This record gives sequence, structure tokens and C-alpha cells, in this order.
Amino acid sequence: MDLQTLALVSLVTVAAGGLVWVFVYPILSGEQQAERRVQSVARPEPASRAVQQRGTQRSRREQVEDSLKQLEVKQSKAKRVPLVMKINQAGLNWSKQQFFIISGILGLVAFALSFFVGAGLLPALAIGFAGGLGVPQWLLSFLRKRRESRFLNAFPDAVDVIVRGAKAGLPLTECLRIVGNDAVEPVGGEFRVMLDTQAIGITIGEACTKLFDRIPLPECNFFGIVVSIQQKSGGNLSESLSNLSRVLRDRKKMKAKIQAMSMEAKASAAIIGALPVAVMTLIYITSPDYIQILWTHPTGRVMLVGCATWMSIGVLVMRKMINFDF
Repeated sequence: MDLQTLALVSLVTVAAGGLVWVFVYPILSGEQQAERRVQSVARPEPASRAVQQRGTQRSRREQVEDSLKQLEVKQSKAKRVPLVMKINQAGLNWSKQQFFIISGILGLVAFALSFFVGAGLLPALAIGFAGGLGVPQWLLSFLRKRRESRFLNAFPDAVDVIVRGAKAGLPLTECLRIVGNDAVEPVGGEFRVMLDTQAIGITIGEACTKLFDRIPLPECNFFGIVVSIQQKSGGNLSESLSNLSRVLRDRKKMKAKIQAMSMEAKASAAIIGALPVAVMTLIYITSPDYIQILWTHPTGRVMLVGCATWMSIGVLVMRKMINFDF
């Protein structure tokens, strides 16, 4: 066999071996099956499904953004609350006319008492004006804050009841009904109002959102937003409310810690504010002639008014410094 024939046979053998390696070996070794399996697992999703998932994520994001915008609007509206809403937030069943009648009676009583005591006409008018406008507004503010404090003390326990009911498989309305029947006031009454509102056709998410109108607290707005988003987009309600309950309890602990840390400053401010009045009272009891010049002499009256003004400014500044909002 000459050299050319040997080279031709070698090239044909190599070519045949290459063809067998390329086309026959993957079938015998199972590489094609492995590639098909990998491609079936790593196959990209259809465009319609990807767009649908992006649309779902975008819709949830838009719902959260809308809820945050509603939160800002509600907080801005909470600063200018109408009188009827203030009365409801204080837990009173008065109408606007009844409130004005009671305010007028208080003003007349304060004017009559101060006038017959001998305070004079102008001081009696000032006292009557303060009694007719200032005292009722202060009473509403005091009752509202006391009611909100009672609500905050029992609200985390009510949320925990809803969480346990949701984990047990109960519907949300049934959990709200349990809280309305068993919780202490004002939590029980507010949850019964939510159920009554839902019974007339309003969705449960909107009914929970309206809780902020009656109890203007951030915790109530958090609860309404969580329930509203869960009703619109779905999700694990028990897990969301469990996180909310933990946040509410952490806020309650933080508030108690701030109050404990600020009590020393509040006590110091109270002592400093009451010290001039206490000293003046003691001096008047022991030496009345020595201190009477402050309200009998014109210069003393000017000094007394100036001191009262500066002390009032100091008390207001100290009050602003020791009141923490979070």
C-alpha cells in the first residue's frame, strides 16, 4: 500500500469517527436527553404570564401607595375636626345644639358667680367667656384623650384575638364579632360599629378604614390599611395582623418608656412653675403687709403682670420641651 492510499484511509477513518462522535455518541450517552430536561426546566415563561405577574406586583405597589396617600389625607383632615366628630370621639351622645346649650349655661353660671362675688363687670365677662368656650373644649379634649388611652390599652389584645381566629379558620367578620362581644369598652363598641357598618353594604375593608375617623390614632389607621390591602390583593391575614400586633405592642412599650424617662423633667417643671405661687402664698400668710404692695401700687401691678407673663412663657416652653411625639 502506497503512502497516498494510507493517508486516504486515515482521513476517511477520522471523518467517520467524527461523524459517529457528533451524531451517534450523544444518543448513546444520554446527553440529548439531559439537554432536553435542562431546557424544559429553564424554559422562559410566556410573555403574557410575565406581564401578568408584573401587573400584579405593580397593582399591589399602587395599592400601597394609594393607602399611604389616604393616610396623609386623613392626617391632614384630623387637624381640623368638626365639632360633631369631636363629640363622637369623646364618647358622648350629645348633638351640636346640646353642646351649645351646655356651653351657654356654663358661661352664664361662671359670669354670675364671679359677678356676685365682686370681681367686677369686665372680669366677670372674661370669666364667663372662658367658662362658656374654654371649659367645654377642654372637657372634650380630656374625654377624647382618656378614651383613646383606654382604646390603646386593649387594642393589641383585640388584634391578637383576630389573629388566633384567622389561624383557626374563622372568617374575618366572625373574628370581629367575637371582639365586639367580649372586648372591653371602647374597643368592643367600635368593633360593633364596624360590623353594623359592614351590614349595610360597605365592605369590611372600608368599615375597618373608617375606624380612624372615630379614633384618630395611627394604630387604627395601620389596622384599616392592613385589612383593606388584604381584602383587595389577598394574602395571609393572620401573618399581617400578627406583625401589626407586634408593632402595636412595641409602640406601647416605647410610649411607656418615654413617659418614664420624661417624668423627672415633668416633675422639675411642675416644681419650678409652682414655686413662685407657693412662695407668694406663704409670704402673704406670714406678712400680708409686705406683699400687698404688688397689687395695691401701680408699679407693683405692672411688675406682677410682667412676672405672670414671663412665668407663663417659661411654663409653655418647658411643656413643649418635655412633650415627646413619636
